[in-house]
Amino acid sequence: MEYTNIKLEKANRVATILLNRPDSLNALSPDLLSELSLALTDVGGDESIKALVVRGEGRSFCAGADLAYFQKALADPTLLPDYITQINDALSQIENLPFPTVAVVHGFALAGGLELMMACDMSVVAEDARLGDQHVNFGLVPGGGSTQRLPRRVGLQRAMELLTTGKWISGIEGVEWGLALRAAPLEKLDEELELILGPLRTKSRDGLALVKSVTLRGMGLSMEDGIALESFAFARFLTTSPHPAEGIKAFLEKRQPEF
Repeated sequence: MEYTNIKLEKANRVATILLNRPDSLNALSPDLLSELSLALTDVGGDESIKALVVRGEGRSFCAGADLAYFQKALADPTLLPDYITQINDALSQIENLPFPTVAVVHGFALAGGLELMMACDMSVVAEDARLGDQHVNFGLVPGGGSTQRLPRRVGLQRAMELLTTGKWISGIEGVEWGLALRAAPLEKLDEELELILGPLRTKSRDGLALVKSVTLRGMGLSMEDGIALESFAFARFLTTSPHPAEGIKAFLEKRQPEF
């Protein structure tokens, strides 16, 4: 399929989605969100893929919603529900992919851009990146999950500070807060990314899918129920996937498993 607002690349077991509206700092227009959803469906169904990278073309990762479209939607409120549904459906698609996802952030990740970043399992950020929710700065409130994802990432007090003051933090602060995994100078981002992707390429996709699913589902459960979920998943995986047997055999034979 031909994409205009994004670029999709697949190489060496990794898919990369590049937001491609650099003139608008990759603002999330309905057309971009539609293409993003189609690309995510493609990637999710590709059994060769073991990780997804999401990044932005030009000067920034993503500055948030498309304000030109948002103005139009304010004049015609019937447009808003579909737009918000589009955003949340795309972010849910990312979270539900059967392998780890990594946001690579430079420039701005603000409002909807921050929500997109948080929908990814991990984030590698430029040290001088600017991260924030900032909806309140313009008389708005989040609609793409910030009120739910931020407290889970950084704790209630820090989430409240970002949500209610509209402040921005740097990439370095984002790592200190637990909002991002790693920060590096802009020119070193790809090196930091490869430290994550390299090991993922050799892993069992079935195993990656199960680990991700159980971990995310377990966050909404009690410890007791979470352990029960993991135990059930462990037993089922051993009896339904050929990968555990191959992994053990490879260990005994002192070689890399073939998944």
